[in-house]
Amino acid sequence: MSERILVTGGAGFIGANLAKALVQRPGTEVVVIDDFSSGDWHNLIDIDCELRAVDCADSRLLEEIADGAFTAIFHQAAITDTTVLDQRRMIEVNTNAFAALLAASARAGTRVVYASSAGVYGNSPAPNRVGYGEIPENVYGFSKLAMDRVAARWYERHPAPIIGMRYFNVYGPGERHKQCKDGNKTSSMMLQLYEQVREGRRPRLFKYGEQKRDFVYIRDVVDANLAALEAPRSGVCNIGTGRARTFNEVVSNLGRVLGVELDIEYFDNPYPFYQNHTEADLSETEQLLAWRPAWSLEDGMADYLRHLTQGEDRPIGGSA
Repeated sequence: MSERILVTGGAGFIGANLAKALVQRPGTEVVVIDDFSSGDWHNLIDIDCELRAVDCADSRLLEEIADGAFTAIFHQAAITDTTVLDQRRMIEVNTNAFAALLAASARAGTRVVYASSAGVYGNSPAPNRVGYGEIPENVYGFSKLAMDRVAARWYERHPAPIIGMRYFNVYGPGERHKQCKDGNKTSSMMLQLYEQVREGRRPRLFKYGEQKRDFVYIRDVVDANLAALEAPRSGVCNIGTGRARTFNEVVSNLGRVLGVELDIEYFDNPYPFYQNHTEADLSETEQLLAWRPAWSLEDGMADYLRHLTQGEDRPIGGSA
């Protein structure tokens, strides 16, 4: 094998889709680790990889990384539920573990691509640009900003590039397990709304559905990660479409694809830290990754809903 790539959090939504794409690359061996606190084994059924049930801060794993066992690391492991308020737990799992992984990878000179988040921007005015308005509204967003700051301190002394991927609102096959973990629904609104309609209920939105998000399809997210394998330098970049769309538009597209008229039920938003408008500025992304998204909201939803209506929700990887 010419490459041996580690994917942490590889049983999760983005991690499993990334692993699916990586195992299809010639000469590539993929090692997936996951503690299965939020990941799901169903996501790995079609992925022929080495699998370990282990925490990403495991001392033996860190020694293996430091010894140069991997040619690249995709670090996706994290607490991803933005409603978790336990500050110590969030920082320990997201930030501290990442710092330990970077220290180990520096000893071997291993490239690291890691998951950051648009949550770092909070409610700063959109479009969201790297280096501006980084004022998170919750501890999840802060933990990701702290990760970006840890990474930046390594830029000049880490032998290989470190690339942070600030994911905006990602959706697509492989996320169904996020519907019910710990009683919280952290799956995309595309899946939540589809399930409501499938069960004969009205789609529900916070009043009055005009909040905007940069919804990015999983195939684009995977392709952006693969592009990071060739990035010439360290840095952090936004991973989105560069165009914000309202939740009302999502429901409209859902009805169009399913061929039904949908009557929305609006209700009060209980979250004071809710982001009302996110939109990725892709200027740094284009420079660092030489990548642009290929999937519009309409095309991405159509592809996703095709999988859902056919009863398929396993990871699909990158570009079709």
